[in-house]
Amino acid sequence: MSVLGKGSGSSVKMPVITIDGPSGSGKGTICQKLAEALGFHLLDSGALYRLTAVAATEQGVDLADQAAVAQVARQLDVQFKSSEKGVLAFLSGRDVSRDIRLEEAGMGASKVAAYPEVREALLDRQRAFEQQPGLIADGRDMGTTVFPDAPVKIFLTASAEERARRRYQQLLERGESANLRALLEDIQARDTKDMQRSASPLKPAEDVIEVDSTSMPIEEVLNLVLKVVSERIKLSV
Repeated sequence: MSVLGKGSGSSVKMPVITIDGPSGSGKGTICQKLAEALGFHLLDSGALYRLTAVAATEQGVDLADQAAVAQVARQLDVQFKSSEKGVLAFLSGRDVSRDIRLEEAGMGASKVAAYPEVREALLDRQRAFEQQPGLIADGRDMGTTVFPDAPVKIFLTASAEERARRRYQQLLERGESANLRALLEDIQARDTKDMQRSASPLKPAEDVIEVDSTSMPIEEVLNLVLKVVSERIKLSV
């Protein structure tokens, strides 16, 4: 399953399913499985700022130049593909999934995300992913800011303790060291920052369906979301 984030959005209405929620809630996995089950395109909005930073750096653009970085964002040639390893990100046809997870990319993303002009450019780029036969949009403001008219909006959450435990387990499985308490504190701080930011804060849309995945296995969450989708959108699932 893949989608090219290139070109202008279509005026023809099509199904858009937004999955918003905090880090570690499982929304990335659910979005991937949902896209595979429905044959829909996939947008990992959280990766776009990292992709913008990587693209700008590769093009020799100074990250302090807001106008130049915004131009890079407007022309971003991005593709997301589902794989056994998760969702892969491609920049101009090249797999940069590992590159955008490096600390340097994260620092660059934090810098460019503070630019209003870049945020506006990426808002347009995200909406350009709305293509037939439909789109699964993963993020924090998909249902409130990017696709406010989406027929299905899910807000997926879990307790901070459970999200820290999941992250801790992931790191251990990859052979990395981790401190559960530190992870919990980091998640709590990030939640506070995301909910209190002035631009597109993390919050459920008014017409959203909230799903708490704290004690739910991933397949149960997926089946619940698919049930909601079948009730709200006419599809052959």
